[in-house]
Amino acid sequence: MPIVAQSTETTDWVSRFADEVIEESERRAPGKPVVVASGLSPSGPIHLGNLREVMTPHLVADEIRRRGHEVRHLISWDDYDRYRKVPNGVEGTDASWAEHIGKPLTSVPAPAGSPYPNWAEHFKAAMIDSLAELGVEFDGISQTAQYTSGVYREQILHAMKHRGDIDAILEQYRTKKAPAKKQQQKAVDAAELEAEAGSGAAEEDDGSSGSAGYFPYKPFCGACGKDLTTVTAYDDDTTELTYVCTEDGFTETVLLSEFNRGKLVWKVDWPMRWAYEGVIFEPSGVDHSSPGSSFQVGGQIVGIFGGERPIGPMYAFVGISGMAKMSSSKGGVPTPADALQIMEPQLLRWLYARRRPNQSFKIAFDQEIQRLYDEWDKLDGKVADGSALPADVAAHSRAVRTAAGELPRTPRPLPYRTLASVADITAGAEDQTLRILGELDPANPLSTLDEVRPRLDKAEAWINTHVPADQRTVVRDEPDIDLLKSLDEPARQSLRLLTDGLADHWSLDGLSHLVYGVPKVQAGFSADATAKELPPEIKTAQRTFFALLYHLLVSRDTGPRLPTLLLAVGQERVRSLLGE
Repeated sequence: MPIVAQSTETTDWVSRFADEVIEESERRAPGKPVVVASGLSPSGPIHLGNLREVMTPHLVADEIRRRGHEVRHLISWDDYDRYRKVPNGVEGTDASWAEHIGKPLTSVPAPAGSPYPNWAEHFKAAMIDSLAELGVEFDGISQTAQYTSGVYREQILHAMKHRGDIDAILEQYRTKKAPAKKQQQKAVDAAELEAEAGSGAAEEDDGSSGSAGYFPYKPFCGACGKDLTTVTAYDDDTTELTYVCTEDGFTETVLLSEFNRGKLVWKVDWPMRWAYEGVIFEPSGVDHSSPGSSFQVGGQIVGIFGGERPIGPMYAFVGISGMAKMSSSKGGVPTPADALQIMEPQLLRWLYARRRPNQSFKIAFDQEIQRLYDEWDKLDGKVADGSALPADVAAHSRAVRTAAGELPRTPRPLPYRTLASVADITAGAEDQTLRILGELDPANPLSTLDEVRPRLDKAEAWINTHVPADQRTVVRDEPDIDLLKSLDEPARQSLRLLTDGLADHWSLDGLSHLVYGVPKVQAGFSADATAKELPPEIKTAQRTFFALLYHLLVSRDTGPRLPTLLLAVGQERVRSLLGE
């Protein structure tokens, strides 16, 4: 007897974190909205690994909202971070972009042809659109706006006053007795790993260390606009700060109490924001779990600002079929927009909801997407009939709706693999597509393609963008006379059995029964015989029969599912190509 879910969201990882976050928020900030946070650096395309940085707190925040609590999900756009390097896979990038390295991302021009005012806004825009399609509710915070408007002035002055305490914490994790060059490279490697993990951003050092000592603050140069600066003097009483730029030698003396062209270094900036925003929950990438990483160090530095480290699950990497770890700095990796081009928001949400944050998973852009859709549709059916397990019901619920309501969905969700096959065979011709899909179930014919959208559009996009040309289906124009002449009598008989049954079986289910039944009938069994009633050699005979049909119809060994292919080709053309 199936286990029936009596209630939703009671056993999954999201509910467990929601319980913990609500309790912690009531302890730290009773009566105030629960604050969860994400950090994204728009240094290049924001990929599907970065999306986990958003989806993890989103799912927890949404569960808390469902329970009637007020929640703020902050997304800090780390657009005041330095432009570290030119990412691969960005159209219009060339060696000239290197001249901007060290500037804030909002001071770098947008890629060629972009309608946006700068580099950061260009890459933020695509992510914002994707989050809207995914039903993610958030409050976006531009760190450029925060710093340049002086919002963090008190926090900056406080950090400078307590620079000795910060330096002492950082010193616990600094590499001891390492050659200077090797130590510098390790710092760069660690910074890049943290940036790739998708949680916030990374600086290439812990701060400004010169003859005047350590400072956790980096001014952007007044001449070149870059952060290649060293603080050479600072007075705590007057806040007079002097810096020199190692790029062009420019030097400037300013009052830090009035100066807004600089920022705290990353390992200080992140915990400062935890305290300033009162963050209760924020995940971090797997790289942050190592000693000396930003999340671990930040847990100590946040106390200097009078705050506490948030509850912070470590999340594992997200890959795609055929690839391991994704990195926005390497370019060419799929973004949420790429995924949403070929899959509905519900499926993408489900992939993030069904796995605990510390479990890695892959998102399919290859043939595996068809299996994922089959799995999703099967779960949809189990939820509908009450046979799904509680945790699966919870993951499904989080995929199809948020606290604000149901996400838009395909009214009549036909199998993705069927839609993809039809889109492949028809090359997107709507009249042919409607004819074929209308014949799938004669008892309940499709009247308009709007009934199968947007899933049809996603499947068609997948066929057009992710299926190689040599794997596309091209139906023959003329019968393969030579192959037909070479057939022996059993093969000819199998074709006759098929064509004789076409008219009476012209539906998806009917043709499935027919094509699997032909080899059974030829062997002397009933077409309705089950696998348990049949000898093993029937499977071999079925494979041989299927291969023959594919060769005669599409000149290949394999292709779309034969029932779908037969419907797509049409009865008269099938008869012609099979030699009738």
